[in-house]
This record gives sequence, structure tokens and C-alpha cells, in this order.
Amino acid sequence: MRYPHWRILTKTQSLLDQTGKMAKVGGWELTLSDNCIYWTDETCRIHGVPPGYKPKIEEAINFYAPQARSVIENVIQRAVNQGIEWDLELPFIQADGTPLWVRALGAPKYNDAGTLTGLTGAFQDITTEFIQRAAIKSANERISLATESGGIGIWEYDLVSGTLMWDEQMYALYGLEASVETEAYELWEKHLHPDDKEKTGQEVRAAITGIKSFNTEFKIIWKDGSVHCLRAAARITKDENGVPLKMVGVNWDVTHLRGLATQLQDQHELLRVTLKSIGDAVITTDAQGYVRWLNPVAERMTGWASEEAKGRPLPQVFNIVNEETRTRTENPITTALAQGKVVGLANHTLLISKDGDEYGIEDSAAPIRNEKGELLGAVLVFHDVTKQRRLSGEVSYQAKHDSLTGLVNRGEFEASLRRLLHKTHEERSSHAVMFIDLDQFKIVNDTCGHSIGDQLLQQVSSMLTSSIRTRDILARLGGDEFGVILEHCTVEQAQRVAENICEKMENYRFLHEDKRFRIGTSIGLVTVDNRWQTIAAIIQAEDTACYAAKEAGRNRVHVWLDSDQAMRTRHGEMQWATRIEQAIDENHFKLFAQRIDNLKDVGAEIHAEVLLRMMDSSGKLIPPSAFLPAAERFHLAGRVDKWVLRNTIELLKAQDDCNGIDMLCINLSGQSIGDRAFHRHVADMLTEAGPQICNTLCFEITETAAVTNMADASLFIEQVNKLGVRVALDDFGAGASSFGYLKNLAVDILKIDGQFIKDLIEDPLDDAAVRCFIDVAKVVGLKTVAEYVDKPEVYERVKELGVDFAQGFLMCTSSDLI
Repeated sequence: MRYPHWRILTKTQSLLDQTGKMAKVGGWELTLSDNCIYWTDETCRIHGVPPGYKPKIEEAINFYAPQARSVIENVIQRAVNQGIEWDLELPFIQADGTPLWVRALGAPKYNDAGTLTGLTGAFQDITTEFIQRAAIKSANERISLATESGGIGIWEYDLVSGTLMWDEQMYALYGLEASVETEAYELWEKHLHPDDKEKTGQEVRAAITGIKSFNTEFKIIWKDGSVHCLRAAARITKDENGVPLKMVGVNWDVTHLRGLATQLQDQHELLRVTLKSIGDAVITTDAQGYVRWLNPVAERMTGWASEEAKGRPLPQVFNIVNEETRTRTENPITTALAQGKVVGLANHTLLISKDGDEYGIEDSAAPIRNEKGELLGAVLVFHDVTKQRRLSGEVSYQAKHDSLTGLVNRGEFEASLRRLLHKTHEERSSHAVMFIDLDQFKIVNDTCGHSIGDQLLQQVSSMLTSSIRTRDILARLGGDEFGVILEHCTVEQAQRVAENICEKMENYRFLHEDKRFRIGTSIGLVTVDNRWQTIAAIIQAEDTACYAAKEAGRNRVHVWLDSDQAMRTRHGEMQWATRIEQAIDENHFKLFAQRIDNLKDVGAEIHAEVLLRMMDSSGKLIPPSAFLPAAERFHLAGRVDKWVLRNTIELLKAQDDCNGIDMLCINLSGQSIGDRAFHRHVADMLTEAGPQICNTLCFEITETAAVTNMADASLFIEQVNKLGVRVALDDFGAGASSFGYLKNLAVDILKIDGQFIKDLIEDPLDDAAVRCFIDVAKVVGLKTVAEYVDKPEVYERVKELGVDFAQGFLMCTSSDLI
């Protein structure tokens, strides 16, 4: 050999460092002799600690999320005791409390005598990649199959007849002539090394039964006694009933590679686990920026074959532009070669292939140097993020807009108001904002149902849009409340706009079947100038002014003045807070129950949902839509939930054997779910109530509340499940990542969001979505409930689709729980 081994090691380590920087993968090593852990700088960065940080093993484990600590402790113990490697994806918490998902790899490390000396492995932040696991896994498989080419033998194992067939290359891999008449399976068993027979046989059986894919290595012995190492990979073909029919696979000789691995054992092991983390497409160039090689993924995305692209300037093959301006973007390899450092692609980079296809891409380029530091070329690693960008845009739009009306939602409205207030202080300008509350909207909802109420909101939204300037911001703040930002508008001009809206609403009549409804608006108008310090103060003023408009007779405008401060104190927040607290203290709440039909067993025991009403001083019932938003705003929702749970338990105790009730659902607010003190209070009440009542109860948690308090929701569900209480995920399907929540929340029931049920007959997309929800529920073993069932044909359709339960106006109205 021309060069000593140490120069080979240095070159390999250089490649490892460069690859680690590009892939953002950290390394670690645990020495058993002194129980000392070494972290690379990248590992320290992922943990959120300074470079050179040296933790104790207990401290290192505590960086994992609580539910993952026992897992990592177990694999470390198995690695030490049994020599087992691990490759896991686990939840993780950085030093500053930021949650991540990480990929943790590890393997035992032995000395030349075969004695275990420690553990070594790699560590990577995969938070972004986690949600794209399936795509990344597929890409890695393609890379693996593509890069392990050359000298590949193909085989097919008929699982029905037990016959194994080889191509000519397979015989060559075993040192045999293709004319050998012995059956191929016998040849394989005959030449398989004794040390690998049991292991390889187990892996074949595991692949056939579907336990794991077939991807392994084994040793064979040629007739001349020489030992060769083969790599094997295969896929299983099944019939329409899922019965395995055959295995089709490939073998290729990796003897030379394994020889090199023996010489460079430590470096090669870390390099192997690091390379497994590399992204999709790879292009290498020489020091002048001319293409040397493209991997298959890069070939597909650029439209250039590797041989065809070789020797061409990189910009000719890797044609990138800015996604928004369509102007050519500076090539990252040019920058990397010029600056001699890792360079990332610019934001919104678009790759245009030779065939005109376009891909949104991300990643980085880095120079390649030899052990002397001489520049040899550069490597570019990138991956397709087209779908992620499109999904991100859709999610961003949904996050800022109301799904029913298409208007800006409360969050975006407040963000716009915050920007306007900042602009006001900078420019000393003046603007106006309106708070619009519909009068008599509840009558339509109660009389005609929520779907008709939604139609009313859509019509009103169109009317409001036509009443303001195109540059003004109209938002649906929730329920029947709207907000308008009128930029660079005097209070006199804004008042004319508001009065015009009131006039239109005065003349407007909402028609449904033979019913006509008069819907008015109460509008609070506030001038936005530099006297305001926070948007919270502006919103309070809007609320106060709107309330004053209602108090003055409805369908009118009230302009907020500084003198309204006293009125806000008298009629605003404290009034609702006092009424709610008084209702809790004096039991002015009343419980009702709405039946839930069992679609699979008509004669089954009773299922129902608890509904809450407040009684005013005259005994008139106030619907929850009137006071629950206030309870949330004034942080009284937890006290209301405690009242409902306590009184429900008392009613159940008073009835003999729960009076045939199999399940009674109770809604819990997001504030309660995020309150650990509430968790303890509920646990005490349930423990005192006993198993019979616990087995009857089911807590409903909205998808929004669960996502907002994911960690608390998971903990709460775990606690109540141990006591026998079931948990339903309400409004399922309303979010962009509903299916993902099922991985983190151990619920028993899915309540399909009413927006998919109410138009089920007319809208094939809703029908498809409900079928999808049902299939997912069956896979994870959950029951399903269809909400807002208000028509016989909808009832029959959800039953036909396989929904387990139905709930809505069609079956019954609410009745006293007593």
C-alpha cells in the first residue's frame, strides 16, 4: 500500500466531520471504565448547552421527555448486558425547556480483544422531519438501494411451492457456475456460514410474517473455503387477502467493504450511523465547480443523468431561482468554494429541472478538503420541500381565517390591531375600530338549528364586506361577533360606515322556509390613537361600547368616550364575573342531558351528554353561549367545570345503579385541562365517587383544548383512565393535524366535528372525510360519535357508514338530567 493507515483514517474522519456538519448530526461516546460521556459540539447544540459540556449519565437521560426516559435507560442496559444496538426516535426537552424530537442511535464498542469498553452513537434533531417520517423513510430506502449498486444478484423465493430461483449473478456471488443442477435453496443452505444460519433464518421468517422487513448481511463459504460477506434485501408480495406469496430480493458482495470496516472499525461505525441520516439528493463537484456525480434522487429532481451531467458547470445542471421573484439565485456551491465554509440555500429557493419541473428545495453545500486542508471540491445536499411549503401556506391561511365565513379570525385581527397601534405611535396617526354583535342571532340558531345559523352568518359576512372599503380588515371574532379595522379613518367617517351597516341590517330579513327573522347589529366604535398603550385596552373599550349600544336598545352605534370608563366598570367584565360566581355559589346552574343514540344496538343502555344552563333572577334559563365565553375570559371555566362534575356525581349517586346509564359525557374547558390543580381536584372527586360512577363517566375534551395543552391533556387522560373514566376527543377533524393527535392522546371515543356531518348528504367531500375518520377509529380501536345529526337521511347515512353513535336535534331535545 502506498500510504500508511493513519492517512486513510484522517481522510475518513475529514469526510465524517464534513458529513456531520451537513447532516447536523452529533456524536457521543460513553466510556465504561470511568463512566464518562463525551459529546461533540453538534450534540451540545442540540441539547442547548455550551460546547464541551460534560454531563453525568443521569443528567443526559433527563434531557429526554419523562415518557422516554425509561426507554433510553432500557436500551442502554441492553446494550451493556446483551450487546444490542439501538436506533430510536424519542421526545426530548432542551435545556431551556424547548420540546424536540430526536433520533438517538447507539452501539456497543469493543476493543481488539472483544471486550466491551463503552458505547458510541449519534444524535440528531428530527423535529421538522418527524412529521414527514414516511416520506423520509421512503427516500432513505431509495438512496440505500441506489447507492449499493453494482454486482447485484436477483432472487425470487416462491413461498407457496418453497422454490428459490437465482439469476446468473447470484451463482457468481456464490462462486458457482449457472449450470449447477442442484436446487437453489439447497445451495444457499449449503454455502451459508454456520454462524449465520439461525440468525438469517429468523430474519426470513420475520419478514414473511410481517414483523420486520428483510434487510440483512450474512457470510457464505465458497468451495475453495474462502469466506465472503453478502448483503441482502427483499420485499414480500401478498395476495388480496394479505397472504404472503413470494419474496423478491437482491444480494451483493460486501466482502471488501467489511474488510475496510475491520481496519477502520470505530470511524466506520460512526460514519455508518451518520450517513443513514443524510437527506435526499446529493451532487458533488470538483474544486472548479464542475459536476462530478449525482445520486439517483438528484438525477430525478434535476432531470440530468449522472454521466450526462459529469463535467458540466453546476449552474447548468442545478438551475435554481427565487420562488417569488423568479430571478436566478446564487449557487451555494459557488459560495461554499469561494468562502471555504458550509453555506445554506437562500429562502424560497426553487429548482427548475431540465424538463421544466419545479421543486421547492432546502439544505446546504460544503467544501471537501483532504488531510492537508487542500480544497478537493464541494458537496451539495438538498431535499424536496414542495409539499411542505404548500401545506405550510394552507395551514398559515387556515390559522388566520375563519373556516365558515372566510374572514380573518380573532388571532389575526388582534395581530393586525397590534401592528396598527404600533404604527399609530410611530406616525401619530388616527384610525378606527368597530366591534359588531348581531342581535337576535340566537333565535335563529335555536329555532332552525346550527346549519341555518351558519347560513345567516355567511350572508351577514357578505353584507358587512360590501359595506366597507377593500383595504379595511373585517374579522369574525367568534360566534356572532365581528370586528372591523378602518385604517386612516376619522371617527365621523367610521360612524357613517357603522350607521350604514345598522341601516342595512334594519332592512334585512333572514328567510328560512316559512319563517322571517329580523337581525339587527349593536356596534361599538373606538378611535385608535396614541392614547392607547395596549390592544387589550382597545378591545375592552370596544366591548364596553358595544354593550352600551345593546343597553340603549340594540341596532345602533355607540362611540366610546373616556367617560365610558365608569360604565365599563358597571356593566362590563365585573358584571358577568359576578353573575357567574353567584351562580356557582348559589347553585343557579341547572343540568340537562341530551341523548346519544347507539346505532349498532338499539336496545343498548343509555348514553347521553350533560348540558348546562344558568337561571337568572326570574327563573329564565340562559344558554351556555351567553355565559361560557365570559367564564373563559374571566378564568372561571375551571370553577364551572368543578360545579358540573360535582353535581353530576351527586345525581348519579342518588339514582339506583345509575338508572341504566352506561355513559354520561361531560365537557371540560381548555383552562381546566391546562390546570394541574384541577387535575388533582378531579382525581379526588372520582376516587371518592367510586368505580361504578367512574365507569359511567366520559370526559369530552375539544381538539383545540387538547392541542393547546398537549402535555397536560396527555397527563390528565392518563390519570382519569386509571380511575375507569373514558375520554372522548370532541370536534375531531377540525384541525390540520387531527390524525397526529391520536398518537399522543389515549382517548376512547372520537366525536366527529359537526361541520362534516351537517352537509354529509350534499357534500361528497364531507362523506369521504367521515369515512376516513371511521377507518382511522377502527384501526386504533376507538368508538365514533356523529354530532349535529338533524335530518333522517343524515341519521341513516352515518349509520350506513359505520358510525357507532349519533347525537343531535333529530333524536331529541334536551331534558332534565334529574
